[in-house]
Amino acid sequence: MNLLHEPHHDGSPTYLDQEAPVLGATVTVRLRTSAEDPVERVWVRTTYDAEPVFHPCTAVARDAHTTWWEGALPVRNPVTHYRFLLADADGQQRWLTAAGTVEHDLADALDFRVSAHEPPPDWGRDGVVYQVFPDRFARSAAADERETPAWAEPADWDDEVVFELSDPRTPLQLFGGDLDGVVEHLDHVAAVGATILYTTPVFPGESNHRYNASTFDGVEPLLGGDAAYERLARAVHARGWRLLGDLTTNHTGDTHEWFLAAVADPDAPTRSWYHFDADGGYECWMGFATLPKLNHADPGLRAAMVEGPDSIVARWLRPPYDVDGWRIDVANMTGRLGALDVNHEVARAVRRTAQAERPDALVIGEHNHDASGDLDGDGWHGTMNYSGFSWPVWSWLRAPDSPARAFGRPLPVPRRPGPLVQRTLREWLARYGWRAASTSWNILGSHDSARIRTVVQDPARHRVAAGLQFTLPGVPMVFAGDEIGLEGIVGEDSRRPMPWQHRERWDTATLAAYGALAAARREHVALRRGGLRWAHVDDDTLVFVREHPDGDVLIAARRAAGPAVRLPAGQLLGAAGRLDGAVVLATEGASTPLVREGEEVVVPAGDGASLTGWRL
Repeated sequence: MNLLHEPHHDGSPTYLDQEAPVLGATVTVRLRTSAEDPVERVWVRTTYDAEPVFHPCTAVARDAHTTWWEGALPVRNPVTHYRFLLADADGQQRWLTAAGTVEHDLADALDFRVSAHEPPPDWGRDGVVYQVFPDRFARSAAADERETPAWAEPADWDDEVVFELSDPRTPLQLFGGDLDGVVEHLDHVAAVGATILYTTPVFPGESNHRYNASTFDGVEPLLGGDAAYERLARAVHARGWRLLGDLTTNHTGDTHEWFLAAVADPDAPTRSWYHFDADGGYECWMGFATLPKLNHADPGLRAAMVEGPDSIVARWLRPPYDVDGWRIDVANMTGRLGALDVNHEVARAVRRTAQAERPDALVIGEHNHDASGDLDGDGWHGTMNYSGFSWPVWSWLRAPDSPARAFGRPLPVPRRPGPLVQRTLREWLARYGWRAASTSWNILGSHDSARIRTVVQDPARHRVAAGLQFTLPGVPMVFAGDEIGLEGIVGEDSRRPMPWQHRERWDTATLAAYGALAAARREHVALRRGGLRWAHVDDDTLVFVREHPDGDVLIAARRAAGPAVRLPAGQLLGAAGRLDGAVVLATEGASTPLVREGEEVVVPAGDGASLTGWRL
C-alpha cells in the first residue's frame, strides 16, 4: 500500500516554520500534495476563540510530482488547533487532519495543533533514557555491610524473583542493589547510548519498589543514603548526562510521617492532606491500603509537595543533587477523585515549580491509557507512551505463543497486521499533538509490564521493536536489561536482577544493536526532530520517511521475510531526484543500499525480521 501520494503535513520544521511560537504570532504552515491529486484550492481551518475561521493557502511550488501549498496560521490561543480543507475541481471536499485524510466532517480531536506554551528542554527531546530499578540493577561492596530491615525478605542476586501479586513476598523480596552499584556500571549505560538516567524512587519505603514512601526528606539508607545519591548525581553530570527522579504525587506509603501524624491525631495539620472519611477510613490507590491517596485540593499539601521553593518538587532540583526533572508516578490519577479534579492545576504547579529551580527542567507524567487531555499545555511535557507506542508495536510483533501477560486490559494485545498498527500509531500521534508526542517516551516495556523479549519471543523481532523505538517520533526509554534480552512475563517478573556475573547469558548482538541505534539517532537529526511521512504499509512491512531540512532518512521495518518494495521516486525524492541510498542503520548487520530503477526507488527484499535505515 503506497502512501506517498497522500496529502501530508505535520509539526516538523519541513511543514511548520515555528514549533514554539509566542501567543499572537503568525506561523507559516506548508502542505504537500501529489501532482496527480485533483485538489484545486486549499484552506487552513483554525478556531478564533472557539469559532472556526478559514485562511486561504497558496500553491507556492509545483513540479512533475508535487505541489507545495503555504498558508498563514494566527496563533490566537495558547493551543491552536487546525486542519486543511481541500477542494477538488469536481466539487469534492476533503479534510486533512493529523490522523489523515477524510471525506466526512469530524470533531477537532484529531486536528493538528501548535502550542504557544514554553517548549520542553532540548535535552529531554534529543536524549535517550535509561531506566534503573535500583534494588535489581547492581550491588556495590558496601551493600554487604547493611543490615536487612525487618520488613524485607532477603534474596541472593541469582535467586528467582517472586512476582505473583497474590504472594505477600512479592513487594518485600530485597536483592540489595544500591546507588553506588549504579555508579560502577555507568560505562554499560554509555554503551547502550543513553544520556538520561532515570531511577525509580530512591526515597525510603517498606518495599523493594519504594513507591510507598515513608518520607521525601532523604534517600533510602539501603541504597546508600543521601551521600550515595550525591555521588550518583555527580557521576551522571560529569558525563554530560541528565538525572531524572521519580516522584509519586498521587499517594504516599502508610508509614509516611505525614500519614502517621494524620492517623494519630484527627486535628493534625496533615489530616486534610489525605482523604479521610468520618469513621477514620481513607481513600487509597486502587484499593491498596498501604498507599493512602493525597488530597491536592488542600493548600497545605500543595505547598509541601508541589508548590514553591520549599516543596518536595523544588528541593531535590537544587545542590547537592541537582536532579534535572521528574517522572511523575500515577500522574493520570493525581488530584482526581470522583467529582474532584485538580489534576491540571497540579501538573502546572509541578512544572512551574521545577522550572523556577531549573529553567530547563523536564516533567514527564506516567499515564498508561489516554493522556491526550493532559498534554500539550503548560503541565506535563510528555508521557510514558504505552497507548501510542508500546501497544501497537507489541501487537505487530507479538509472538502467538508468548507467555507475556496483559497490562492495562483483561487480555494480551492481539496480533495485528501492519495497516492497523500504522493507523493506531498515526491516530495516537494526532491525539497527543506533534510536540507532546515527540517529547513522550517510546517504551517497549517498563518495571510495570512484561519484557519486550518475552512478548516477541525472537531476538530479531526484538531488534525490530528497538529499531522502531529509536526511529519513530518520541524519546527512546530503555528499561535496564532490555538491551541484553532479559525476560519477564509481567511487571514484577520483569524486575529480575541484572546478570553482571553471567555475561555468557547476554544477547550481545542486541546490545550492539541498541548502541548502534542510539548512535544513528544522535547523528541524524531527522530521527530526533524530523517529520513522519508514511511511504508503504502491508501486513508484515512498515516503511516511513523521517523528513528534515538537514536530510531525510527512510526506514523499512519487517516482522517477516518479504519482497522488495518499490516506491515512486519523484514523490520520495522531490524535484531534484537525487538518491544517496547509503545504509545508516541496520538491526541485522550489513544491508543493501537503496537503488533507483527508472522512476522507482527499490527497498531491498528481506529474508526475515529486520529494520534498516537509508539516507535519502
